[in-house]
Amino acid sequence: MALVPHGGGVGGSASMAMPMLTVDNYTVWAIKAHAILDVHTVWEAVAPGDAAVNARKDKTARALLLVALPEDVLLQVSTKLTAREVWDSLKVRFIGADRVCAARMATLRGEFDRMKMADGEELDVYGGRLAAMAARYANLGETLGDAALFKKLLDTVPDRLFPVVAGIEQFHDVTTMAFDEALGRLRVFDERVRRRGQDGGERGGEQLLMTAAQWAARERRHGGAQDD
Repeated sequence: MALVPHGGGVGGSASMAMPMLTVDNYTVWAIKAHAILDVHTVWEAVAPGDAAVNARKDKTARALLLVALPEDVLLQVSTKLTAREVWDSLKVRFIGADRVCAARMATLRGEFDRMKMADGEELDVYGGRLAAMAARYANLGETLGDAALFKKLLDTVPDRLFPVVAGIEQFHDVTTMAFDEALGRLRVFDERVRRRGQDGGERGGEQLLMTAAQWAARERRHGGAQDD
């Protein structure tokens, strides 16, 4: 989002340009639009709660929303007279009514249940996919909390990270640890393992396997296992 000059008004001396809504970016668009309306201090016009809506803020919020819409969508919502009506109309159009929303929520839960870290996938990339899933839940009115993200992360990382997973489960309170903290601990361990591999850790492992094979051969030559 580019910074553009703003000649005073509700948003101050500078403001962020509204991103353009497209057919497939509603979730990300809604997050950005919410933040920008909040910067302009006009988000309350969209979600007023019990307070009365300031007319000037409502007009500003509605204008900011309208300039972010493609022509076909703009023509459909142009009859909405308040910012809240525009926002709700867009939400229904791109998310759907309650029944459609419930179906999408079921699909999303299935996607989350099937998520796992792919072979060769970077830990930060996988963590980003999990965090994005939380945003998609929020956009459908549901909450995917740290506890669920934390459990999913520990259950689906590859075997090379199992030692730190075991350490977290044994020595930390898994009911209170934040998702970001768990991801950070896994990232530190992963980087350390990678450095050891680059410094010859893999060769050391091969030597250890060779020693074990030699010991097995010695046992066979002596007719069975030896003490010590």
